[in-house]
Amino acid sequence: MSKKKDKPEAGGFLIRGRPDLDRLANDHHVSDAAFEKRIKPLQETLQRLQQAYLGSRERAVVVLEGWDTAGKGGLVRRLGWTFDPRSFKVHSTAAPNAIEARQHYLQRFWERLPLHGQITVFDRSWYGRVLVERVENLTPEPAWQRAYEEINAFERMLVDDGVRLVKLFLHISREEQAKRFRDRMENPLKRWKLSYEDFRNHALWDGYRTAIEEMVEKTSTEAAPWHVIPSNDKPFSRLAAMEIIAGRLGQGVDVTPRELDAEFRYLAEKTLGSGNGG
Repeated sequence: MSKKKDKPEAGGFLIRGRPDLDRLANDHHVSDAAFEKRIKPLQETLQRLQQAYLGSRERAVVVLEGWDTAGKGGLVRRLGWTFDPRSFKVHSTAAPNAIEARQHYLQRFWERLPLHGQITVFDRSWYGRVLVERVENLTPEPAWQRAYEEINAFERMLVDDGVRLVKLFLHISREEQAKRFRDRMENPLKRWKLSYEDFRNHALWDGYRTAIEEMVEKTSTEAAPWHVIPSNDKPFSRLAAMEIIAGRLGQGVDVTPRELDAEFRYLAEKTLGSGNGG
């Protein structure tokens, strides 16, 4: 069967209710040429949005979750190449350290929320409570069951305080994950990405699938919905994710470049000259 040639839309893949990941269409495809043609104007849009946020009270959080090898790192790199790092922050979430393990699990995320004018990506996030901690039996069931309500309240507070929140889950098939693991083993420059945990997690696929479906069902709210992005095709996935981010971050934001302050222009022309060769 030929792959679908799709153009991802900013409102696409928004999930309400419980998804069936096994039945999610994942045969979308974007050619390299089409990707390069469409990525440039999208990057320009995101750059304009970042500039519009500077000096304003706007701020945004992108929550990025997904299967191992689904392309989270590649998406983060694309965003890093697009945004100015001075107001763009990325937090990669690993297991809590000794101090964090003695705190409420949300505390370390509160401390990393963006300031006004900033855009922050959480590469894995507070959803670890209901994913890895659940599947790996690292947290008692009453605690991770309680977390759904805690997370919804946390995200509601962020949105009510003016934070633009985007939640993305990159979904690949089990077969595609196995293929990417094999590719990493064969590529010397990518072997560092592999660990014994990757293969153990692959063996726990069914448990993670159930946890992911329940996570989306219980935390895709009106204020903070989930977008589940088919990611077997990396170019398609990255375009879809960046269009969703641009759509949410740009909602109601004027990206018209600011006019130069009259006094600033006067001082610049006095120092640099009018530019007319005089």
